[in-house]
Amino acid sequence: MKELDVRGLVCPKPVIETKKALEKDDELLVLLDDQVAKDNVMKLAKKLNCQVTLLEESDEYRLTIKKVDGIVDKKEETKGKVYFISTDILGKGEEELGQALMKGFISTLLEINPLPAKIIFINSGVKIPTLNEQAKEHLQELIEQGVEVVACGACLNYYGLTEKLEVGTITNMYEIVESLNNGDVVSL
Repeated sequence: MKELDVRGLVCPKPVIETKKALEKDDELLVLLDDQVAKDNVMKLAKKLNCQVTLLEESDEYRLTIKKVDGIVDKKEETKGKVYFISTDILGKGEEELGQALMKGFISTLLEINPLPAKIIFINSGVKIPTLNEQAKEHLQELIEQGVEVVACGACLNYYGLTEKLEVGTITNMYEIVESLNNGDVVSL
């Protein structure tokens, strides 16, 4: 079994290096020292139809990843568009108005058909699924209806909001770029 040491690497390097290694090897031991990186590598492995075993030792993680029936890159089901939200306000001008418009935008996503396939929050956009109580309720309703809601892990860390994420999941730049590349994207 090949060993891949991605300790100390920053997002999205652990995911990218793991994906490259899995293209060559059927079984892999990945060494990580960051919880977000561990979660993202596990998410990648599951997406690629691999079996994952986790061994946690204090602040380090050992993931054993094994191909089940070769790599199967499960493409995201496209129900609707991918919404890429990079700010916590909508439009330019008064911040208070922009925040109100963003709340209205998020709630209106519940009314469109088809629903979005995915909503990606990046940069100050991560304040929406963490600090905006009204938007969080609407995002939870969207999740319950099958919309994938993700927030950039590096952005959450930067703003000190990782622990405040209550709706959606943490993602990484590799997954964000892959979603943008494969989706019909609306950028805000």
